[in-house]
Amino acid sequence: MKAELEAIKTEALQALKEIETLDALESLRITYFGRRGKLTDVMKGMGKLSKEERPAMGKLSNEVRATLTEAFEDLTEKLQSQQREQQLETEAIDITLPGRKPAYGKAHPVMQIMERIEAIFGQMGFEVVTGPDVETEYYNFDALNTPSDHPARDLHDTFYLTDGHLLRTHTSPVQIRTMENQQPPVRIIVPGKCYRVDYDVSHTPMFHQVEGLLVDKHATFSELKGILTSFARQMFGDQTQMRFRPHYFPFTEPSAEVDISCAVCQGKGCRSCGNTGWVEILGAGAVDPAVFEAVNYDPDEVTGFAFGMGVERIANLQFSIPDIRTFYENDLRFLRQF
Repeated sequence: MKAELEAIKTEALQALKEIETLDALESLRITYFGRRGKLTDVMKGMGKLSKEERPAMGKLSNEVRATLTEAFEDLTEKLQSQQREQQLETEAIDITLPGRKPAYGKAHPVMQIMERIEAIFGQMGFEVVTGPDVETEYYNFDALNTPSDHPARDLHDTFYLTDGHLLRTHTSPVQIRTMENQQPPVRIIVPGKCYRVDYDVSHTPMFHQVEGLLVDKHATFSELKGILTSFARQMFGDQTQMRFRPHYFPFTEPSAEVDISCAVCQGKGCRSCGNTGWVEILGAGAVDPAVFEAVNYDPDEVTGFAFGMGVERIANLQFSIPDIRTFYENDLRFLRQF
């Protein structure tokens, strides 16, 4: 065993002289000190020695291990120092080079459309108001004449919280809050985030909506059509045509969905519009008298109309983007186009 230990010591010290990298040093360390290393195997044989031989061999094996350990540590420190010096040489920074200008941020395409919508309605005299994202069932549904069995109130459509609170499914609750604190005339738009349990090419769990409300003594459906036609032509161009289709909303009566002629094919029919020549952009209608009663307005004294549009939907049409989810993938290659 003594001869084996001396041979291992000599062999290891000689091998260390040829090591030039930390990886090679680690490989050599495993060769001698690993679970099946040469020095480890010899020391496992200590149990077979006689009681007289063990003290001397134990002392020698400890000396050999200490010598080799010190040699490995010295070489490790030396190679690490060399590696740091090489890094300093190769990764040096030339401080005389001109600095790189930071990239300027730009408004997200959804925010660009939001600002454009606000500007268009602002020119028509509409005031921008906002409200909380977390609402009560009363403001989100009850005051808007939405019956308790309406599908929109189901768990598969609405994010419910606790104690009768929820994430608002539209910005219409702000209409109620505004009318509670303001007497007619009212002329507002309500931009903001909304939340619904939905996710596909045309829906996301969080989206943006702009709600509009006009209440006065003689507000008519014809005025609504005029305002929306003006908006559509300012947003999509003077050639844009519109049509109103009968629809149902709990808080307006009569109600309508509003389509515009497809901007891609100019109404001739294409894949974007399902070959119909028309694309739906918003819902609208005359305010239901039950909504006025909820805010203590006299339906015999005032009339009004409301409308609501999805901002991402308008952006899809404006920029010809087929999948609404693209807006929220945070891909700079996409966002830099706007």
